[in-house]
Amino acid sequence: MAASSCPACAEPCVEPRLLPCLHSLCAPCLRRLDTLGEPGRAAALSVLCPLCDAAVALPPGGLGQLTPDYTASGRGAAGCDLCADGAAARRCRTCGENLCLFCCQAHRRQKKTASHVVTELESTGDCSQAGKPFFCPSHPAEELRLFCEQCDQPVCRVCVVEGHRQHSYDFTSNAVHRHGDSLRELLRSTQQRMRTLEDVLGQIDDVGSAIRVRAEAVATEICLFARGYVKAIEEHRDQLLKQLEDLKVQKENLLHLRKAQLQQLLMDMRTGVEFTERLLTSGSDLEILVTKGVVSSRLAKLNSAAYTTHPGVDDSIQFSPQERAGQCHGYEVFGAVVCKAVDPAKCTLHGEDLRSARQNELTGFTLLCNDTAGERMGRGGESVTVTITHKDKKNCAVKSTVCDNGDGTYNVSYSPEEPGLYAVCVYVKGQHVQGSPFAVTVKSKFRKHQGVFHCCTFCSSGGQKAARCACGGTMPGGYQGCGHGHKGHPGCPHWSCCGQVKMSSDCLSRLPSDSSQRSLLRTVAL
Repeated sequence: MAASSCPACAEPCVEPRLLPCLHSLCAPCLRRLDTLGEPGRAAALSVLCPLCDAAVALPPGGLGQLTPDYTASGRGAAGCDLCADGAAARRCRTCGENLCLFCCQAHRRQKKTASHVVTELESTGDCSQAGKPFFCPSHPAEELRLFCEQCDQPVCRVCVVEGHRQHSYDFTSNAVHRHGDSLRELLRSTQQRMRTLEDVLGQIDDVGSAIRVRAEAVATEICLFARGYVKAIEEHRDQLLKQLEDLKVQKENLLHLRKAQLQQLLMDMRTGVEFTERLLTSGSDLEILVTKGVVSSRLAKLNSAAYTTHPGVDDSIQFSPQERAGQCHGYEVFGAVVCKAVDPAKCTLHGEDLRSARQNELTGFTLLCNDTAGERMGRGGESVTVTITHKDKKNCAVKSTVCDNGDGTYNVSYSPEEPGLYAVCVYVKGQHVQGSPFAVTVKSKFRKHQGVFHCCTFCSSGGQKAARCACGGTMPGGYQGCGHGHKGHPGCPHWSCCGQVKMSSDCLSRLPSDSSQRSLLRTVAL
């Protein structure tokens, strides 16, 4: 029978050996992998299979001890095992040879093989190595009919006598059933794992397809979003450019109007000046006296004409890229054209405790930025600087925090550590704002109240007659303290220790050191 081709070199498979990865290679390919023949190099413990690129461990004897692949030797086109020329037509069941018609006749004529049973080959599948005897590589005349269980390999009768005498062995026909069953069990387990892996690979392919489909859908969404966003931005750009053009035309018209008014006033003044100069230089005394009234009236009127020494229109056109500009086609856009310019002289300061503060307490005020027309800016971003210094201690400066609210207002907060008089300077673009600098009086810490904040001693003391109040009020019936309707603070909450009506205030009481007297002045808190 013609041998099959080696899967590595595609040449006829000569003495194929089986690698642990179950790929078989012919002898020339194995010799190319073998490194034993190279001087000074140790035998390889493993090699890379040229077919699957897997690192496979070699037996202790090297590549030469690999298991022969008899199945590879039997694969290929059916041929006669005797002449190797004709096509196999029959098989000898006794000796296991495939025979052509000519060799089959010669097989029957020979005395030694005349009694052999020869059968017809029904298909090329009958040309396999099944039923064909294998001979021992150590004893070529002996057929491998026994199986050594201890060495786990087929042996011949001579091998059993020489090297396997003490080993347990059995006929191959008996051993194949036991080992075949274990192989079949491993085969079923492997096939089941194969099906599981195929399912997993199928799921991976399905997920990969779903990812590609989803990615294409998201890419479409991104493109649609980007096109809409670009369209919105372009439309917003056109609106900004139109606003800019309208603002430019408006300012130019104001300038032209202002220029025309000033030119007319200047022409009137020149006319008045020329007439008056001519009158004074060439006019007679009588002419001067007669016309002086008209001339004086005209010149006085011209001199009283109201006009500013600056053009009245500035070039304050700015673009604020970070300012929110609402939505355009459902997309939020940014950027606005602004023409307002902050005027430090029109900026104002606001706050309840603008000119007073307490030691080590956080306080502050609000800066409102306005433009040259006194209108609120409505946006932030201005350069605001605040300095707070002690008037008596020049080195005692208070650190302040400026918070931009983004709407033209700025919250300034600070906490003075020492009492005294401080000077507060507020600058916008390096210039003082309206009311800057101003003085702030920092008072010492609040003196803690020793009583309770109440409106009725009777209620807050639980009805004690001896409970008194610093407000001086009393109640009928011998009660020493105040009631809801007493004189002084009728129904008004106040401190029982000093009578202060403001809850956040200094305690003004001068309590005696005698504890018994102090107990009478204090109101017992419920």
